[in-house]
Amino acid sequence: MRLKLLVAAMALATPAAVLADHHANPAMEAALAQDNRADDRARDQYRHPAETLAFFQVEPGMTVADFMPSGGWYTRVLVPYLGADGHYIGLNPDPALITDQGGKDYTSKMVPRFAEQSPAWNLSGAKVDNMTTGDLTDAHDGTVDRALIFREMHNMKRWGSAGAELDRIHDLLKDDGMLGIVQHRARADAPDAYVDGSKGYLRQQDVIDMVGQHGFELVGASEINANAKDPANWEGGVWSLPPSYSGAEDEATRTARAAIGESDRMTLLFRKRG
Repeated sequence: MRLKLLVAAMALATPAAVLADHHANPAMEAALAQDNRADDRARDQYRHPAETLAFFQVEPGMTVADFMPSGGWYTRVLVPYLGADGHYIGLNPDPALITDQGGKDYTSKMVPRFAEQSPAWNLSGAKVDNMTTGDLTDAHDGTVDRALIFREMHNMKRWGSAGAELDRIHDLLKDDGMLGIVQHRARADAPDAYVDGSKGYLRQQDVIDMVGQHGFELVGASEINANAKDPANWEGGVWSLPPSYSGAEDEATRTARAAIGESDRMTLLFRKRG
């Protein structure tokens, strides 16, 4: 009960410092202004990278594991922001943990895809590694300041790998390390069938409970990435909204969905328990 009250309080009262203009942080301002983000900036209004990373207490010089970096949207923010003293780990899922064959095939291509695409990003700043959680050894344990999972918890759930991946992330973090999660948010009363991961949306309390079962305690929740316009009940799932517009076959439908914007999202910060 106490945990639920903390969540509710934090959701309504994000610290003012977290919401401060990124111009107060020269390192972040420079990272967001990188030329390699020219195509990324249109999504800043939905993803709020400066505010989100501030809430996750990510600072230059840290070692940060970005779970399932995919096309590198956050890679292109984090590598310059972490700076020359920092370390960025593009940490992909271990295909061996995945029970779904489609997910196994998809994730097996992630490390080579990152290696192929990243030279074109002209990254400058932190040291960059690209691996799967299956590549981790005992030497990696306790070396990471922050682990971040951006909009991938639904995939971990539907692929049957969430628990094992969270355990590996737990081992990877330092004793005072923290895990930040942004995830498409279903309504609290959404039926179980809608939050099995296949629609992209998960209930916030379910995510809190799941992560808590794997050695983490909730530090706080923020509404930085909330979108009250999203009904979060799309038959086609989260991909019905921008940028995918799945099922929007006419211009009027596309325009209406563009006015909604991207999905409603929870933003959660956890601390590693011993």
